[in-house]
Amino acid sequence: MPVALIIFITVPLLEMLVLFEVADRIGGIQTLLMVVLTAVIGVQVLKQQGFSTLIRANDRIRQGQLPAQEIIEGMLLAAAGAMLLTPGFLTDTIGFLCLTGPVRRPLAGRLIAAGVVRAGGFGPFTSRNGSVRDDDAFGNGPASRGQVFEGEYSTAGSESSLKAENTPSAGEEIKNKN
Repeated sequence: MPVALIIFITVPLLEMLVLFEVADRIGGIQTLLMVVLTAVIGVQVLKQQGFSTLIRANDRIRQGQLPAQEIIEGMLLAAAGAMLLTPGFLTDTIGFLCLTGPVRRPLAGRLIAAGVVRAGGFGPFTSRNGSVRDDDAFGNGPASRGQVFEGEYSTAGSESSLKAENTPSAGEEIKNKN
């Protein structure tokens, strides 16, 4: 059986067992209120953490760096949000762990170090060994791309230089009249 199928079967069963046990100890209404309260608190913390991660990613982009750490943290935050909205105490615990920076940041760093995230396709980013990748994001090889030259250009003053080229000089004007 695939691992995902086992997870999708066992996690809800474990969640129900824990919910029934908590409901037996503190009551059904209190258990329901706790589940709703964890979801509300989790969403508020998720918004705050998400905005701070987005700001850090924008700062990295402005510096010309790949925000790989922030991208992975954003994915972990999305998973945490899904877990917090899923009713149950086990998923809430995992979701809150993914929301906390001391757990989320090292986990994201490990995922990057393991090679789960690679740069490539668009831009000057390189792979882990420092060499430029041979394919772009669409799977095209280097033979399909021509040489790329980086540079800057300006259109300022181009209209005046075009007018100067197309306007005859004073000597040419006299020749054209004769």
